[in-house]
Amino acid sequence: MPQQDGQPGLQRHWDARYAKLGQRVSWFQSVPTMSLDLLHSRGADATASLLDVGGGSAALVDALVADGWQDLAVLDISPVALQAARARLPRSPVDWIVADLLHWWPQRRYDWWHDRAVFHFLAAEQERQLYRERLAAAVRPGGYAILATFAPDGPEACSGLPVCRYDPADLAVQAAPGFSLIESRRQVHVTPSGGEQAFTWVVLRAPERRQ
Repeated sequence: MPQQDGQPGLQRHWDARYAKLGQRVSWFQSVPTMSLDLLHSRGADATASLLDVGGGSAALVDALVADGWQDLAVLDISPVALQAARARLPRSPVDWIVADLLHWWPQRRYDWWHDRAVFHFLAAEQERQLYRERLAAAVRPGGYAILATFAPDGPEACSGLPVCRYDPADLAVQAAPGFSLIESRRQVHVTPSGGEQAFTWVVLRAPERRQ
């Protein structure tokens, strides 16, 4: 599928957020405990490949590099965010991808897709369909996707943008129909400013054979 132009206004929005707040953005975690726990619960190790969509300047990639992972990619619309992460890991084996996820197409498949707080920004059905297509194309048969969104009692907006909120069953159906929901968890994230945000987490497994 050909590459498409992204949304310059959206890139400017996120560049401005990261430039202004850095690691004080509300979703920042110094240690991505839930992500790591869910990876380990499925037996993921350093031989696996992982794509972190909307990874920005998040610390998951730091933890995985420290654990010896060699096949990692981080995709984000904001070059400002990716530069911050890249500066922490100047010699790491990470593929840094500056792209609008909905206007990008995977050139390969991964064992793991990781998305903490991208999907809940997709308010339009057309946007969700584009996301589903990319997720399905990027995950190998039998591979996994970890997704986190705001829970039904979570915030109704984030970073000046409206969000959709999900319980585990709805999130699985909306994000990856055809995948199996194999684990779900709830997390109350404490923001850098001390606020609380309720998240829904799911682990989904791709079918062994694609239709």
